[in-house]
Amino acid sequence: MTDHDSRVLERERVPLRQQVPLLVALVLLWMMLWGSVTPLTILTGVVVALVVTRTLYLPPVALSGRFHLGWALVFLARFAVDLVVASVQVAWFAFRPRGVRRNAVIRVDLTTRSDLVLTGTALAVSLVPGSVVLEVDRPNSVLYVHALGVDSTERVERTRAHVLDCERRLLRAIGSHEEWEAVR
Repeated sequence: MTDHDSRVLERERVPLRQQVPLLVALVLLWMMLWGSVTPLTILTGVVVALVVTRTLYLPPVALSGRFHLGWALVFLARFAVDLVVASVQVAWFAFRPRGVRRNAVIRVDLTTRSDLVLTGTALAVSLVPGSVVLEVDRPNSVLYVHALGVDSTERVERTRAHVLDCERRLLRAIGSHEEWEAVR
């Protein structure tokens, strides 16, 4: 048996329970791309999701098996608040007479080793106006975040704390019990 054959066999042994969240996400993405929720869109989304997951190599995403709806809603509510507050701040930077004088690239060492939580944290930080993740050091769980209007050491630490709080809220919602205990 070749190395390729063993990888194919490994992929086939991934439990369906682990594939369901990915399949659902791909079907939702398909429906958003088409802008409709019809039986035909859902059916074609399922077909495309199955074709994508069966023909393209996707590394397995290890899920913790834990999802807490209450904490997920807290994460989403805080994310919405962050979006509004950051949008106002960026608008202020755009219209104030002196503009943005200083920015910073900040290294943030995360505690998680989960690819899902690392990616979720990076996406949540990047989607908030005024900050963007420039680089992800996956093996070491490090994010390099560019932030607008960072003109003091205090603002650097506040930005770092904000990213770590985002990770903490995400761990509370979908992280393993061990990871949650580590950041508590």
